[in-house]
Amino acid sequence: MSNTKLNARHSLLCIVGARPNFMKIAPIMAALGKLEPRLKVTLLHTGQHYDEAMNDQYFQALGIPQPDINLEVGSGSHAMQTAEVMRRFEPALDQTQPSAILVVGDVNSTLACALVAVKKGVPVIHVEAGLRSFDRAMPEEINRILTDQISDLLFTTEASGETNLLREGIPAARIRFVGNVMIDNLRRNLEKAVPVSTILQAAGREDFLSEGQGYTLLTLHRPSNVDEPIIFRSLLETVRQISARLPVIFPVHPRTRIMIEKFGLGELLDAPGILLLPPAGYLEILGLMQQARLVLTDSGGIQEETTALGIPCLTLRDSTERPITVDEGSNTIVGQDPQLIMRNFDDIMQGGGKSGRIPALWDGHAAERIASTIQSWLNDRETANG
Repeated sequence: MSNTKLNARHSLLCIVGARPNFMKIAPIMAALGKLEPRLKVTLLHTGQHYDEAMNDQYFQALGIPQPDINLEVGSGSHAMQTAEVMRRFEPALDQTQPSAILVVGDVNSTLACALVAVKKGVPVIHVEAGLRSFDRAMPEEINRILTDQISDLLFTTEASGETNLLREGIPAARIRFVGNVMIDNLRRNLEKAVPVSTILQAAGREDFLSEGQGYTLLTLHRPSNVDEPIIFRSLLETVRQISARLPVIFPVHPRTRIMIEKFGLGELLDAPGILLLPPAGYLEILGLMQQARLVLTDSGGIQEETTALGIPCLTLRDSTERPITVDEGSNTIVGQDPQLIMRNFDDIMQGGGKSGRIPALWDGHAAERIASTIQSWLNDRETANG
């Protein structure tokens, strides 16, 4: 039987649910579209992130085709959201009858769709497998562990991913080290990144930075940081202290803004060296990262992107599921300790800070390796099943 006939029967259902997924699916969809012979690829958006304007902004900026299916799940508690994704996904899975589903990252939709698929005998492919923070208080950690346990093909971004999977009993034959699709996306879009000058002009704050002045980019959204008023206040007090020496640009996540208002912390951000911006699109964030002297964040993806750009990054968490960004890259874990944050900030201001190096296979071609592997894997399964 020829490969053409085999591939004509193969179909892949790709799942996205939230903005962290969009950056990962964009290069994968592009690479799948270049396969010869072609696979039938369907894109399903669970609607876990339901801000239509933000979704459209990311899809357009990243060149992602509009979803073939949108479940429009919306927000809710972790349990409610996971259950609702499962409830709405099952009919879509029955309708499309794919050869396999592909899930990315660690959001609730990733686990929910994987659970439905595996219970119905549909193979699961997990991109960004094996990452572990070893902090089970993080909902994402639970999603990662469980998704990996039920996946049939697992793509890892760094060597620690395979180590973790093998320790957890995943057979080596299921694991493929392919590199990091987040870096594919970064490299594809670097030339399109929005310059800081354009962002400041749009905000009506061209005067915020003087010519050639550096700045700190701050992103903050994790519940462990913004849901606890004492911790959140301490972090913002530290940010205010930093802003007196290096201006801070802070695109404020909608949830973070709600917590600022709820806890009455707005006065801490009312400082000449702090610029609050609305939630930024990917190309804006990329431009802000690219030109920053320092990034303060609790985002997983930004830890990877700053490593690829060689920008010093201080991660406001006690752990990371991306240890390679610390071991080889430009990332330093500082947690929520003001003294540790300021000590590392002082090092950077004095000319220190980590530039690191780019890890193995973070070369912009991970998605091509993923697409090629999927094609071969589906063919092999077809042959093995007669």
